[in-house]
Amino acid sequence: MQEYGTMIAQILKRLQEIPLTGKFFLSLGATGCALGLTSYIKPSTHQALASSLKRPNIIFILADDLGIGELSCYGADNYKTPNIDKIASKGLRFTNAYTPPLSGPSRATILTGRYLFRTGATNQDAVAGIKPSDEILIPSVLKPSGYSASMIGKWSQFSLTPHDFGFDDYLMFQGSGQYWNTQPKAKNYEVNGETVPLRDGEYLPDMMHRHLVDFITTHRDQPFFVYYSLSHVHANILPTPDSSPLSKNIYVDNMTYMDKLVGQLLTELDRLKLRENTIIVFFGDNGTANARADSATIDGRRLIGQKGTMLEGGSLEPLIVSWPGITPEGKVTSDLISSADFLPTFAEIAGAKLPENRIIDGQSFNAQIRGEKGNPREWVYIQLANKWYVREAGWKLNQMGELYDMSKAPFEEIPVLNENISQDAKAARVRLQAALNQLNPAGGIPDTGDGSGRHANRNEKK
Repeated sequence: MQEYGTMIAQILKRLQEIPLTGKFFLSLGATGCALGLTSYIKPSTHQALASSLKRPNIIFILADDLGIGELSCYGADNYKTPNIDKIASKGLRFTNAYTPPLSGPSRATILTGRYLFRTGATNQDAVAGIKPSDEILIPSVLKPSGYSASMIGKWSQFSLTPHDFGFDDYLMFQGSGQYWNTQPKAKNYEVNGETVPLRDGEYLPDMMHRHLVDFITTHRDQPFFVYYSLSHVHANILPTPDSSPLSKNIYVDNMTYMDKLVGQLLTELDRLKLRENTIIVFFGDNGTANARADSATIDGRRLIGQKGTMLEGGSLEPLIVSWPGITPEGKVTSDLISSADFLPTFAEIAGAKLPENRIIDGQSFNAQIRGEKGNPREWVYIQLANKWYVREAGWKLNQMGELYDMSKAPFEEIPVLNENISQDAKAARVRLQAALNQLNPAGGIPDTGDGSGRHANRNEKK
């Protein structure tokens, strides 16, 4: 009954946007409702109405090592991303979306909807400990609602294959930042269990795009979920197919090519007549890499922190959502979002049930996507290795009990000294400490690494 109620609400919303030739009626039966409406709606609008009643397709684009200071719609000084900006202009842009500051723990949070102290994925190596018998990922949640799912791109921190975790289809490569077969890990990639050589002159991101287009074309008549895990813009930064031999900044070239691929996806969705019923979500897996952080400025100012740090620049991510006819166009919201929120949000949109017998830490923001107020988060929780913090709109408290004034974030984090503490700061400490006490991260699965969150072999080399 709840699903029928949602369907009728969608019908009423769509009726406000389409021309009618006369009166219409709604019967109590879903079939009668459809017949009554069809008799009185102009034929040209039948297809649009039918499309609006389908479960929407979901394409989740995850950029690698991309911070807010690298997208022009967030005010980046040194990069232009017109296609991603177009999605923002036609959708909803979030200014306070957070995720763990390294890719493995971030992706574990995204795909499970659970905090790291529950899954044990507190560092890059520990992500491989996640097993299908223990954790349920997004594709398995959506499958009972009729969704086919594809994983395209980076899968390196997880064990096994995407098939083992519920994806029906996949193209995956080894490691991170793979582009050309001149790179040892890019000589081959894997498609649904088959090893495929990357030929001379083939650009792996282009192979990923072709696989994506093939998948959405094949599954255009049923709802689908795509986890599109980009190579860009993780190092090694190499020339793109569009780079000039005289290019002075191949990192800019890579940003431009990533944006181009997003534009090509939009074109394909339009060509296949899928755009109206497809939600596009664009997100980053962690902040800008250290080597590029000085250039990722906004209004001439560098963000504090970068990838791998527990500062704002490590975890604050671009988040853009566009669902034609549903999301308000060009709206910007400061609501707090956690990367754990994607699983319950997608489940609610798809009419799917959340996994049972486990705590799901995410909170659906489906209402905000629809332009409603919803029930925004009061705080977000971020962890990496044996460090963590809770952050609300104006304050942040970490595992050491250190309180920070975040009024000048993302450019500054101001330590609050006990001897100068204000009443507002005292109240914030009480609220945030209560949140930490409720979560009790120290009582969860302990970190098994060296405390940095990085791969053990990386630290040995250093």
